[in-house]
Amino acid sequence: MAYLDRPTPQRTGPWAHSTLGAVVHNALRALFDVPPARRTPERAAALLSEHWQDAGFADAEQAATYRARAKRWVAEYVEHHDVTSDPVGLERWVSAPVNPEPGQPASMIIEGRADRIDQRGGELVIVDYKTGRRAPDEYEARSSQALAMYAVAAERTLRRPCTKVELHHLPSGTVAEATHTPESLRRHLRRAEETAEDVRLATDTLEAGGDGDALFPARPERRCSWCDFRPSCEAGQAAGAAAKPWELLAP
Repeated sequence: MAYLDRPTPQRTGPWAHSTLGAVVHNALRALFDVPPARRTPERAAALLSEHWQDAGFADAEQAATYRARAKRWVAEYVEHHDVTSDPVGLERWVSAPVNPEPGQPASMIIEGRADRIDQRGGELVIVDYKTGRRAPDEYEARSSQALAMYAVAAERTLRRPCTKVELHHLPSGTVAEATHTPESLRRHLRRAEETAEDVRLATDTLEAGGDGDALFPARPERRCSWCDFRPSCEAGQAAGAAAKPWELLAP
């Protein structure tokens, strides 16, 4: 619906949890633009206020409540983490042609924008900020295909080893980390290649006149309540009531 349908189907309006996540990301990114000595909890909280937006919140009172919480999150994050070292990348775009099988010609290009890339002891570390309702664990960090792809692409782009990935959950202060092996990264690449091939085949068939509903069937489930394309999907609308724009905020 985002990439193939034209005109692009109607989407929902802004979501408060997305606004909150974007504001926290922007504040932490801006923090590293100031000299290390000024990267204080107070400065982090001030940057949060500077980047604040109210889109998606129920009202001004709810927005103010979450602004205060988010200021506390970033202040505590800076207080309990070493932010004096400059990252190798902030919102860094990394890209690489790859093949899951060593020594074979590239079969796909993986790319994405990593929240933060640190260098520790000569190796790169992928850092991803989270502001959701649930604190992540090691399994989530290890099983995240996006983080694995960032690690592979960062190593190829920046020419330094990269096997460690971390999820930093601001509301709880949790850091979930995982260290990949060459085989675990290959497994993620194989999965990505299988998905890419399925999408490529379906896209080509659609362009040749195939039935879009058969090639890309709706799979209604609970998440349809907060899908961005819900206004344009009858199956999603039938799956359940629409979520309020603020219902996915961390409690």
